[in-house]
Amino acid sequence: PVAMGAGFGAGLGLALASSAFIGSSFVLKKKGLLRLCGRARAGQGGHAYLREWLWWAGLLCMGVGESANFAAYAFAPATLVTPLGALSVLVSAVLSSIFLNEQLNVHGKIGCILSILGSTVMVIHAPQEEEVSSLESMAEKLKDPGFIVFAVCVLVSSLLLIFVAGPRYGQSNVLVYVLVCSAVGSLSVSCVKGLGIALKELFSGKPVLKEPLGWVLLLCLVICISVQINYLNKALDIFNTSVVTPIYYVLFTTAVMTCSAILFKEWQHMVLDNIMGSLSGFLTIVSGIFLLHAFRDLPFPPSLLPLFLQPGRAEPQPPWSSAGRHQSCQHQPLLPSEDKGSHSEDEEE
Repeated sequence: PVAMGAGFGAGLGLALASSAFIGSSFVLKKKGLLRLCGRARAGQGGHAYLREWLWWAGLLCMGVGESANFAAYAFAPATLVTPLGALSVLVSAVLSSIFLNEQLNVHGKIGCILSILGSTVMVIHAPQEEEVSSLESMAEKLKDPGFIVFAVCVLVSSLLLIFVAGPRYGQSNVLVYVLVCSAVGSLSVSCVKGLGIALKELFSGKPVLKEPLGWVLLLCLVICISVQINYLNKALDIFNTSVVTPIYYVLFTTAVMTCSAILFKEWQHMVLDNIMGSLSGFLTIVSGIFLLHAFRDLPFPPSLLPLFLQPGRAEPQPPWSSAGRHQSCQHQPLLPSEDKGSHSEDEEE
């Protein structure tokens, strides 16, 4: 289990603050994109949103959230920090229903609760990552053949999605642009972990600025974040916020967990109950995200509830105390009323 020390508390607090800021940034940026009336929208390749202050406010919130997330990764394992991103889905869904008039029905509320429960389970059973305390050890990790294969697959698939699938299916399929953000985001988390280690060494007095690996990680992080912002804007402009946010969370979390398991060998020394707990928590989050997304436009009127849960509905009377009760099938006549009347007339004749 992860030690409940000062580092854990700092990482947990920063991760919670990050979720709040990032969830709010989705709504602010969507609000700014909706104000682009008659101008080239991000979905058509335009950049008119750069003149909207609401979009910049959303970008500022995202920057604060990502900075808090950056610091959280420096204090805690990636699989402890990343699942808490489900709270950003909850914040985004609630704020979207308030400020963007997007529907949040009973299924969505249940999905938010499941996301919180799943995140809690994953935090309890989070794997303890392998110790990486210096840039030298980080460089050895980056040279691992498994991570090199993973990084090449991510880059090739992202290029195919951008230049092949994007022009054909980007306007109709939400997965195209979100997959680009998620795949590239998994590499950005690795860069964040390395830069966090570099900052720790810098504050301890080591000559980190002379190490080329730190500058390479910083350059890669800037490129990854730029790609994420660009294609996330396109996805938000084309599709609904409550659709983009949960799908992005599920795909991003899966990619980060895979990358962390390959790079830091987080799952190598886990016992069976922690493995099952982590997988169960993640599947619980996915179930909650599915409820939040799949039934978003499904109306759920009170008439669909059971009688005892319907507001303003009188308590149902038992059948033996109701004067106007309907007869059961066993007490109904075999013939209709008209036929019964005609039959009685024949008997009288």
